Amino acid sequence: MRRGYKITVVMPCYNEEEGVADCLAAMPDFVDEVIVVDNNSSDATGDVARRMGARVVFEERPGYGRAYKSGLSQAAGDVVCTLDGDGTYPVVAIPYLIDILDRDDLEFVSAWRIAADWQESFDYFLRWFGNKVFNFAILLLYFRHIHDSQSGMWCFRRDVLEKVNVTSDGMPFSEELKLEVFEKRREIKGREVPIDFHYVKRKGESKLSLWRDGTKNFIFLFRRRLAKLLGFWPKVPPISDEEPQGEPRKPS
Repeated sequence: MRRGYKITVVMPCYNEEEGVADCLAAMPDFVDEVIVVDNNSSDATGDVARRMGARVVFEERPGYGRAYKSGLSQAAGDVVCTLDGDGTYPVVAIPYLIDILDRDDLEFVSAWRIAADWQESFDYFLRWFGNKVFNFAILLLYFRHIHDSQSGMWCFRRDVLEKVNVTSDGMPFSEELKLEVFEKRREIKGREVPIDFHYVKRKGESKLSLWRDGTKNFIFLFRRRLAKLLGFWPKVPPISDEEPQGEPRKPS
């Protein structure tokens, strides 16, 4: 526990046996529950996480958002923190984000990545530039200024899951979640908080396709905006009602 809250950390993982081991080894002692979502990995991600004390939730259906929905639905903590299992997000930032959430009486905190090593990776530079383009598109379409719309590290009170309508099962999950929070600022008190980010420390191969996933994210932003203006955007069940699906397969 920290500041009187039971803490759950959720990590979606697809073939991250090396990265998830590093993340779990660095996990703060006060974390009460770690949920690793094995999104149908073909390596030993689930076995490694289980041996290191995490609760493993298996989700057969593919998708970044689908993995998150399955993991978040199983979280028992008062406060939930998230990060990817590739080692890029700093586990040491978890107490910092929780303390800000509690001190400032917030319900949702999103990590705003400040990369210390962007100049060491042209791949990361492209991602950084793409993120800026997404942020600008969100400003034009939704009149919301978000510094890091694609960040996958958040800290929030669990009842936020009952207040957001997140439809995406894929990569747009991250931007949609933040849009839902910041559009409902009268219901959900949220803020972005800067953290150090070290892209070159990632473990394993990136699962993100810059052009394919970037295109899907852009299409999602425009489609969501148009559908909301026309009143056609669907209402989906709360994330807390989701259930994981499938059985883990043996690593090849």
